[in-house]
Amino acid sequence: MTNALAFSLQDRVALVTGASRGIGQAVALELARAGAAVGLIARDPERLASVAGTIQRLGGRAALCMADFERPGEAEAAAKVCQEFLGPIDVLVNNAGESSRESIENLTDIEWRRVFQVNLDAAFELSRAVLPGMRARHWGRIVNIASISGQTGGVRGSVVYASSKGALIAFTKALARDVGGDGVTVNAVAPGQVATEMGSNLTAEQLRDLTAQIPVRRLGRPDEIASAVRFLASAEAGYVTGATIDINGGLSRR
Repeated sequence: MTNALAFSLQDRVALVTGASRGIGQAVALELARAGAAVGLIARDPERLASVAGTIQRLGGRAALCMADFERPGEAEAAAKVCQEFLGPIDVLVNNAGESSRESIENLTDIEWRRVFQVNLDAAFELSRAVLPGMRARHWGRIVNIASISGQTGGVRGSVVYASSKGALIAFTKALARDVGGDGVTVNAVAPGQVATEMGSNLTAEQLRDLTAQIPVRRLGRPDEIASAVRFLASAEAGYVTGATIDINGGLSRR
């Protein structure tokens, strides 16, 4: 467990999307350990309740805010509910993500829009919802969970996923420029291959080949991503903005 004194978020309120599993769950728990009250957004009530229960056992506070980001408007509605329960949002972690392995020939307009709605549009909607309060208080942290696929193009069949994550990185840089003078930082984390349910859509052969390319010769862990998010969410990271932090075991982005 991370030292509770390092990168404290005591008395802060964080909002984490996709918090019911994988990286999102690990981030929610890590921010709670840092002292933050955590709003949990996802569409699986049972899993969310389990994460909230763990946070409560840690002595923290959590609010469950159900949303399906494939439906426009639900992201902002969920943010409003979380703020009603916990107070103004100080830290926003845009983690929710959808993948697709369709080739461009088989990729429908609906599938393209679905992935972008979850991976990019929801981050835009939530950032727009919480930024007025952050700017008014002259303090805020937005952390977007991107992907190495947004830098490299990903594996074969990743055209829509990689495009959406690349756009999220560009969104991070542009928004950081706009709000930096207001005491708000905006950064991205770009994980490589992490051992999560979402990452399990690779075939055994693809996974074996990919692991062989990673200098540390293993997949990443969700808690390793969460530790970086905790730093970026802290006061100590106040001079870090517009950055994309690579957490990929040394895997080349080229």
